[in-house]
Amino acid sequence: MRWPHQLTPSRLIELIKHQKSPLTSLQIFNEAETRYPLYRHNGSSYAAIIETLARSGRLVELGPVIDAMRLAPCECKDFVFAGAIEAYTKAGMLREAVSLFERIPTFNCVDATGSFHSVLKTLVERSELDIARRVFVEGSTRDDVKIDARSWNLIMKALCERGRSDLAAQVFVEMGEQCCYPDRETYKVLMRGLCGDGRFDDAKNLLYSMFRRISKKGSGADVVVYRTLLEALCDSGRVEEAVEVLEKVLKKGLKSRRLRAMWALDAGHYGEEDLDELKQWINRMLGRMDDADCLMNEMREKGFTPELVVYEARIAALCDVGRANDAVRVLEVDMVDSDCVPMVTTYNMVMEGLCKEGKSTMAMQYLNKMTRQVGCVMDEDTYRILIEGLCREGKFLDACHVLERMSNRQHHRTVGASLYGKVISGLCSMGRKYEAMLWLEEMISRGLTPELSVWSDLVASLFINDAGGGNIEMS
Repeated sequence: MRWPHQLTPSRLIELIKHQKSPLTSLQIFNEAETRYPLYRHNGSSYAAIIETLARSGRLVELGPVIDAMRLAPCECKDFVFAGAIEAYTKAGMLREAVSLFERIPTFNCVDATGSFHSVLKTLVERSELDIARRVFVEGSTRDDVKIDARSWNLIMKALCERGRSDLAAQVFVEMGEQCCYPDRETYKVLMRGLCGDGRFDDAKNLLYSMFRRISKKGSGADVVVYRTLLEALCDSGRVEEAVEVLEKVLKKGLKSRRLRAMWALDAGHYGEEDLDELKQWINRMLGRMDDADCLMNEMREKGFTPELVVYEARIAALCDVGRANDAVRVLEVDMVDSDCVPMVTTYNMVMEGLCKEGKSTMAMQYLNKMTRQVGCVMDEDTYRILIEGLCREGKFLDACHVLERMSNRQHHRTVGASLYGKVISGLCSMGRKYEAMLWLEEMISRGLTPELSVWSDLVASLFINDAGGGNIEMS
């Protein structure tokens, strides 16, 4: 390799990423400051070499680089630590992962929320609850950690799986006292735990709390929580309570006039001796997914082929209740078996469901499938769904690839401004200022105006990088 006449952090990153061997990349990184006395590594160059070593599993070499970064006068980004923590946990080095998280305050890192969630998730999954509790308590006292609903949900799920929904309910109360508001996953996790432990009074109170906070406008996405309680009450022979709860669901949860009218006609017909019939009615009222599967199978057995609109309704319903993998099965198995050709709207439904569940990489695979299918052309919703999903997961380089395809197909004028902005801001957060500037130029050349926040992110990125690698231009 030929060293350049002058070296900047951006140029060094390019050299590192073009090497086939991670050890060669490390050698280049280590020699840089010796060959160029005025050069100094910045946060972006440390991020590049740490990512390279972590991805290749060179964990022995990773430790000294992280220690060197702690002494360097540069800002350290949270995604760098999160990547290293993930590498340690994959290698079974749990102690090293926890230790790194605990040492983050000794680095110049202003936000360690991603690293906190990453290490907490690993500890819970491996049933290391004592360590998880210690990490959670520590994180709640740190200024660089913002504990959101995801982290509280992990703790509650772990407690519920061990039959301690009573403690999970206490965590739920503490969550509110810490000004962290529950999401749908919170209610789903805790409802299953309470019902599984037979704590029905607490479960009903939880449901009514959900009406006030989550279901104010009524949503089919909440059906899985409703059904959990209603079926548990029926299985326990508490028919009158099930009827009472269902009435409130239809009044305050789903807010469907048609369903309430149907319920008014039949509600008084059920008693304890009609338990099975009541459960069937509840399932019909809530649109049980398994019943829809049976109905479609029965249609096929009788020689009827479901039309596209039927499959799309099925996919939409599955995605609404967080079952995107089942929606994929409908698209890739059921529709193929029935020789039903999906349209762009069908793919968009599945991709949006996957992205909502944090599976944007899986959703990306459908771009190529749509390209190969004659007459199936990606529309602006396709690109919006994918780019927004990838950005939510911090996969900004993948989002760049999708954005490039969108730009080539002339969809940029209708949905481009906000999507370009999300990608540019994301690249800035990764220290990829060169790529961010290229996309800014592309955006402006297409007549799109960046929002003020995009300019602010760019200026901050340029300032940080220059500050970390000042006085490095050499002739």
